[in-house]
Amino acid sequence: MNIKIKFPDGSIKEHPKNISPLEIAESISHGLAKQTIVAEINGKLVDLDFKIEKDAEIKLYKFDSKEGEEVYWHSSAHLLAQAVKELFPNIKVAIGPAIENGFYYDFDKEIPFTDKDLEKIEQKMKELSKQNAVYKRQELTKTEAIKLFSEMKEDYKVELLEEIPDDEIISAYTQGNFTDLCRGPHILDTGKIKAIKLLKTSGAYWRGDSKNKMLQRIYGVSFPSKKDLKTFLYNLEEAKKRDHRKIGKELDLYSFSDEVGPGLVLWHPKGAMMRSIVEDYWQKRHFEDGYSVVYTPHIGKVGLWEKSGHLEFYKESMYSAIEVDNMEYYLKPMNCPFHIAIYQDQKRSYRELPIKYAEMGTVYRYENSGSLHGLMRVRGFTQDDAHIICTPDQLDNEIEEVIEFSLNILKAFGFKDFEIYLSTMPEKAVGEKEDWDKATASLKKALEKLRIDYEVDEGGGAFYGPKIDIKIKDALNRSWQCSTIQFDFNLPARFEMEYIGEDNQPHRPFMVHRALLGSLERFFGTLIEYHAGNFPIWLCPTQVKILPISDNYIDYAKKVNAELIKSGIRSEVDFKNEKIGYKIREAEIHKIPYMFIVGQKEMESGSVSVRRHGEGDLGSKKIVEILKEIQREIEERK
Repeated sequence: MNIKIKFPDGSIKEHPKNISPLEIAESISHGLAKQTIVAEINGKLVDLDFKIEKDAEIKLYKFDSKEGEEVYWHSSAHLLAQAVKELFPNIKVAIGPAIENGFYYDFDKEIPFTDKDLEKIEQKMKELSKQNAVYKRQELTKTEAIKLFSEMKEDYKVELLEEIPDDEIISAYTQGNFTDLCRGPHILDTGKIKAIKLLKTSGAYWRGDSKNKMLQRIYGVSFPSKKDLKTFLYNLEEAKKRDHRKIGKELDLYSFSDEVGPGLVLWHPKGAMMRSIVEDYWQKRHFEDGYSVVYTPHIGKVGLWEKSGHLEFYKESMYSAIEVDNMEYYLKPMNCPFHIAIYQDQKRSYRELPIKYAEMGTVYRYENSGSLHGLMRVRGFTQDDAHIICTPDQLDNEIEEVIEFSLNILKAFGFKDFEIYLSTMPEKAVGEKEDWDKATASLKKALEKLRIDYEVDEGGGAFYGPKIDIKIKDALNRSWQCSTIQFDFNLPARFEMEYIGEDNQPHRPFMVHRALLGSLERFFGTLIEYHAGNFPIWLCPTQVKILPISDNYIDYAKKVNAELIKSGIRSEVDFKNEKIGYKIREAEIHKIPYMFIVGQKEMESGSVSVRRHGEGDLGSKKIVEILKEIQREIEERK
């Protein structure tokens, strides 16, 4: 008996019943079968030896897909656990998922793993991979699974099993002599894992709870080829050089203080200067595009957060209440309710819409101390929020404008490559389906009209509306979350937002939440790592450093400096009593775009000897000449 298999291109082919995805791949080409990691049958990921019993839609994923990577690295985590168990038989295993760049596994070991341990484990993984052990799936009842893992003395697995509903079918996977509790799917066999590198080890609380036992976590990465691993490791070293925490300290941009509190940023003068430049540009562009800039308080009464739903759904991320005059107030985790309060301060007519409010609003959200990470994850940050409130008829135009506006601003900061994702209605959602459909169609229509490539994340929207996410890709092919354009059907309903329509009747407006830079702190972290600290000149806190060869030329250096400052150039004089070679090295380390070296010859001719960061000597130039070049570069935002 044959069944019909539908492929992503819409073609349909007949195959024998109980055929496997691997056999289907082989029927297309042997090369495809060798490269396929996992299959998707009717929307569900399955092992390659899964038996297809009825008509189905199929997708085959290679390693270069998100699905392929995740399954490959998850299978590698199982291989890691097998290697550790063979070398340290008394260790208990906990969990081992795939993560963004590789995998990890947590182990119950009293003494932390050493570097030598990692070398031995990595070697053992390589030996085991060559055994080509098949990942065999077995399905068990809850009782059978608890019995199996109890006999193996794997207490952490038993704990997880005890929380699973009694009637749920449980799966386990075995490769060689190692069995693990796992939903799957997995790669076909360990031989697919060709190149392995264990990266580091650290402590991790069981289930991320500091009240639980500290486990030992091993991080690793694996690839189908040694070439891919080599590229990854090169990029990893490059990423370390670009680490915003390292560069931020070297350039004296910001710091954190234990006395002030973890996750609370202290902006130093140079960082504050950059931030001021960004905010000024942001505000100028918003005014030009018809936004109204607003400012709102840092705290709000308890009733506001009850009405918005934050206390019901978001309380664990909010700071404790502050009591004032027998009334509870909360530090704001978001700006949205305040913008709505401004909108509702008076009755609104359709003639006033669209209304576009924008704010650089500082918000406060509790983050577990273990998840804090430089500027990327902090507890107090400034969100560049905007809310576009419009009628249904204005929707398409406003969405198109905000996408174009967002991308143009991001390009001004030197970003060039973007990944765009459209997330649609999840299973659990608020609002009318008709509104969801209209909003989603508006997002799609705008992207297609602007000829922007995008991926659809079906069901990936927030419960209150569909959204577009804009991610930035850097030189190391890393993606950075940046802008979000998000419909919100929740807050307009909760706050009963209205406008009076042309029919003289009240109507609910559409509200689009837009964070262009996202968190200003995270944006700066991204900006630092993207440019490796070599910022576009218009953003640099110091654009020119004047380096007198000796103290005899300080007065001339001051004169040049005054002329630059008068012309709007951010410049400084290096007054240190050091040799010129030292001064140049210092300026290079601090990534100053231009260095003006001045001595007797320059003073007599009214010129400067120009040096460009990363390029070297550009020769002697008249001040007026080089001034015009720099001003043009700043104006063009190169």
